[in-house]
Amino acid sequence: MANANVRVRFCPSPTGNPHVGLVRTALFNWAFARHTGGTMVLRIEDTDAARDSEESYEQLLDSLRWLGLDWDEGPEVGGPHAPYRQSQRMDLYADVAGRLLAAGHAYHCYCTAEELEVRREAARAAGRPSGYDGQCRDLTAEQRAAYEEQGRSSIVRFRMPDESITFTDLVRGELTFTPENVPDYGIVRANGAPLYTLVNPVDDALMGITHVLRGEDLLSSTPRQIALYKALIELGVAKEVPSFGHLPYVMGEGNKKLSKRDPQSSLNLYRERGFLPEGLLNYLSLLGWSFSADQDVFSVAELVEKFDIADVNANPARFDLKKAEAINADHIRRIDVAAFAEACEPWLRAPYANWAPEQFDRAAWEAIAPYAQTRLTVLSDITANVDFLFLAEPVEDEASWTKAMKPGAAELLTTAREKLAAADWSSADSLKEAVLAAGEVHGLKLGKAQAPVRVAVTGRTVGLPLFESLEILGRERTLARIDAALAKLAAAA
Repeated sequence: MANANVRVRFCPSPTGNPHVGLVRTALFNWAFARHTGGTMVLRIEDTDAARDSEESYEQLLDSLRWLGLDWDEGPEVGGPHAPYRQSQRMDLYADVAGRLLAAGHAYHCYCTAEELEVRREAARAAGRPSGYDGQCRDLTAEQRAAYEEQGRSSIVRFRMPDESITFTDLVRGELTFTPENVPDYGIVRANGAPLYTLVNPVDDALMGITHVLRGEDLLSSTPRQIALYKALIELGVAKEVPSFGHLPYVMGEGNKKLSKRDPQSSLNLYRERGFLPEGLLNYLSLLGWSFSADQDVFSVAELVEKFDIADVNANPARFDLKKAEAINADHIRRIDVAAFAEACEPWLRAPYANWAPEQFDRAAWEAIAPYAQTRLTVLSDITANVDFLFLAEPVEDEASWTKAMKPGAAELLTTAREKLAAADWSSADSLKEAVLAAGEVHGLKLGKAQAPVRVAVTGRTVGLPLFESLEILGRERTLARIDAALAKLAAAA
């Protein structure tokens, strides 16, 4: 569906760590823009000085870059509609608010918070909608002057039309909102600060946004924005009302919407655990959309080729960490071994690595990497899987030791040491045969026979393919570790 006229925007607030639901919204906008050959605009909602921070802003841009979600207009890129940070566009909002007031599309509201609450309670008690009741909608000049003489401050409210608003949502189809359910709403605070309800539609209008793809939680504000758009068109600020598509909720545990407070919602968690960007984007794209009935794993290029907002499902999507990990594991196996080895590098250094830099053996790492690639779910798992190669002694894991070193372990290890000492150390198969032969001496199958050897050498009951690991570790270090394990067993006897 090539359409170079498509213009979408992603407009996050720089508050805290990026949330995976927010990333899903960014991804769908980006994929739609790239699929159509349109334009992706990044705009920063940083008008809340109390919550926004420069650190969060930098983290947000860094996260998008890490994911590969680039933008055609916005911070660090520029564009014809700069600036792209709302904190730098205040004069524009003030100008539009003044024009809306002058044209009668907005008015000053002098109601206090206490008065509003009393009237809302009365409306609720009478079974009526409890939104704003229009008290200040048609004040005379004298009434306004009287309120101001009392020292009352005022907000600016937008005047909603007294008619139903119908639009076709790109995800949900035709929707209608009746006037009693969409009352007049505030667009400028009493201190003159513009509200989200004004700045977003104004920016969308000035930047020529054609498609607004955003979360379902913003659906109730859409009729208000459509009415505002029509007023902006009348004022010459906007050319047309954009198409709206509201993306389904992302649900967490217990049928609750995934919130920022949920640990699994933080993008940083997945980055620190070693998800590949491609793996995470693949999974997030499945939260409300599907590639095909029989394929869950695909590349970002395949996603772009196939993505269409019309295929997004309106039903809530459940975040499934196990599925996310499984898809990431598939992506780890898809990359070539050199790319895998490079991607693992951060987890082979401090603060993740528990060995000194001089203990790291690059040749051993490059030799073990192909075997590690077939086993990892996330890249951070690499540290525990290869530490036996770089530590002077294997880690002490008491649970693994207790599980493997059962009665008879010393005898098995003694025989295994004899067989391994005589084996061909240029062949993992030869090492396997040695342990298999030791097991046969003691009436054990390979699985039972290799468990004490694995714990003696690596410190853990699970890990990378054992015999390839022994080959890379080498004869001298392997036998020395078996000797140490035998000594520990003898001391405990």
